[in-house]
Amino acid sequence: MSLEGGHWVWSASLRYGFMILFLILLLAFFQGIKTPRKVFRLFLKNWIFWTTSGSIGFGAFYALICFSADHAPGWIIAATWQLTIIASLVVLIGFGRSFPKKIWLFSILIFIGILMVNLSHADLANFKTLITGGLPVLVAAFCYPIGNQLVWEAKNGNKSLPDIKDPLLENPFNKVLLLSLGSIPFWLILIVITRPPPPSAQQLLNTSLVALFSGIFATSLFLLARNKSRKASELAAVDATQSSEVIFALLGEILFLNAPLPNMTAFAGIFLVFIGLIFFIRFQEVESETPSI
Repeated sequence: MSLEGGHWVWSASLRYGFMILFLILLLAFFQGIKTPRKVFRLFLKNWIFWTTSGSIGFGAFYALICFSADHAPGWIIAATWQLTIIASLVVLIGFGRSFPKKIWLFSILIFIGILMVNLSHADLANFKTLITGGLPVLVAAFCYPIGNQLVWEAKNGNKSLPDIKDPLLENPFNKVLLLSLGSIPFWLILIVITRPPPPSAQQLLNTSLVALFSGIFATSLFLLARNKSRKASELAAVDATQSSEVIFALLGEILFLNAPLPNMTAFAGIFLVFIGLIFFIRFQEVESETPSI
């Protein structure tokens, strides 16, 4: 989208505008018009919580990503974003969750692999680009797990947060809609501050596609997996699966954009990612008998 042009604020905010529209239509079609109404009532019941978690986990996260996309090449964003694997562990500790030290080892192994994939074709000479592109993504890498973990904590009875145990939250589409609604004040304030020029027709199309495939389908599946997690180690394992997106992006570049095949460093990095993910899966199998947190 950044290569197609258009202000980064519209690239970020329109995604969530389309997501809200698509989700309301999907929920009304498959579950009846009463479901969106129930979701809106649940939002209003705890609007401060949803605005806070939505502004951090959806708003700040994606605004920083889109800002970086206008100031740095994709490899910097991809490489820096993988810090969310480590950031997720820090966030879990911040919420008082504990997990075996092996989880750190698995996460660092995956992170090293991702760095090898991205840095195999990187140009480290432009320090300014590294800062303007990498630093916002570094902050975004913490915002995303913070927003998601706030919802998980509230749903699982964290006494310092509102009690939002509601059957509606078992449906990940409802959860994505609630967080998207919570991000609206953030986007309105950002648009007023930046005063971007009107978006183009191409930008509207691009953001609608991102909203559908990434915002609704991918995010809903991700939150569904987090919702089924009962231990901190399981949450860390789900968050670690985000590392695989770089591999799929690499395959997409080769298949559709005629990118060259990865070199040996990149292949070694891919191997480390798969090994790390296998360790995560194997560890969860061994720990399956452990009492949940």
